[in-house]
Amino acid sequence: MLGRVEAIDDVAELMAGIGLRARAAAQPLSIASPEQKMTALIAMADAVDRHAAEILQANGQDMANGEKTGMAASLLDRLKLDAARIASISESIRTIAALKDPVGDIIAEWDRPNGLHIERVRTPLGVIGVIYESRPNVTADAGALCLKSGNAVILRGGSDSVHSSRAIHAALIEGLEAAGLPKDAIQLIPVTDRAAVGEMLKGLNGNLDVIIPRGGKSLVARVQAEARVPVFAHLEGLCHVYVDASADLEMARRIIVNAKMRRTGVCGSAETLLLDRLIAPVRLLPLLEDLHAAGCEIRGDQGVIALFAEAKPATEEDWSTEYLDAIISVKLVDGIGDAIGHINRYSSHHTEAVIAEDIHVVERFFNEIDSAILLHNASTQFADGGEFGMGAEIGIATGKMHARGPVGVEQLTSFKYRVRGNGQTRP
Repeated sequence: MLGRVEAIDDVAELMAGIGLRARAAAQPLSIASPEQKMTALIAMADAVDRHAAEILQANGQDMANGEKTGMAASLLDRLKLDAARIASISESIRTIAALKDPVGDIIAEWDRPNGLHIERVRTPLGVIGVIYESRPNVTADAGALCLKSGNAVILRGGSDSVHSSRAIHAALIEGLEAAGLPKDAIQLIPVTDRAAVGEMLKGLNGNLDVIIPRGGKSLVARVQAEARVPVFAHLEGLCHVYVDASADLEMARRIIVNAKMRRTGVCGSAETLLLDRLIAPVRLLPLLEDLHAAGCEIRGDQGVIALFAEAKPATEEDWSTEYLDAIISVKLVDGIGDAIGHINRYSSHHTEAVIAEDIHVVERFFNEIDSAILLHNASTQFADGGEFGMGAEIGIATGKMHARGPVGVEQLTSFKYRVRGNGQTRP
């Protein structure tokens, strides 16, 4: 069982030390070779596989605690690890290891008339703080992504996943040591006291360069309100699917069930279904029957209830609710313009999908909706860094500054300019 520091002063001192050690580790990490980082990552993946039994045992403690405290089924699903999910964690680390190293990558270069050659080059951000809830796999994904991008990272997992995160973190440390990299490059805060989060939000005396929150709306809201360092916001996933009059019905049926029911507790799960009113009498029933048969509760507007007796009346609150459960709100809309209006009003700007064959509808959807991820004829469950070819992601950034969408290795870098001359002076 992890220890707990009761006194606020003790937590502040603990966190200050963590920040100093992270800053010290960031410098050698920023110049580590791609080969050294790859060696560490492969060793981490091997350690996760080697210690799978211990990780499962630790997760069993967290699951038992979660069930005892009445944790919601969707959150228990996020927390749960099994053999397949542990294998997925190690595979994700190996995939990150195989990615192109972004550090030192020349983003752009050009020559000036005076002979100066200018390069814009990727550099690590420095020290990243990641605050997350429930998902123990974030410990591995965040640690591996930050290492690959040359950043030191301070991880603050949720109290509900404390044993699982600590077991996974131990495997990451084995990987760092195997490659001769500082173990302080990936630190897991060893206490569950919420004061530790407060110290991170203050910036750890200037030793924290950016914070990435990954969790519920209340966590993200607190981080955005109190942080004194830049934040990559991962807000709730209030995702929409719009079925246009031109949609292929069989395609729509497959996509909608997958978008909602594949995993209801992930941020890419569809929460609202919008359907063109013109096709509702013919198309709505099979779509909702599929969802109902899959165990999904339907909450609809009056038009939906008139056509599907099992639907419950939707309230105003339903249109702005991220259920993270087998529940979906359904609304009939008057074409693409009405659908766009609804999405722009209620969306969290995470992920939206349009099912349509009319290219003009698709172009309006892509041009007039400003969410981080937009999909055409595909499930919202593809809102995932691994599915984007990024290996994994720390989160889906829904803000507009620096990083947006899946936050992978490239998004965890900044850039600097290298200017090469041969004696030029400015007149």
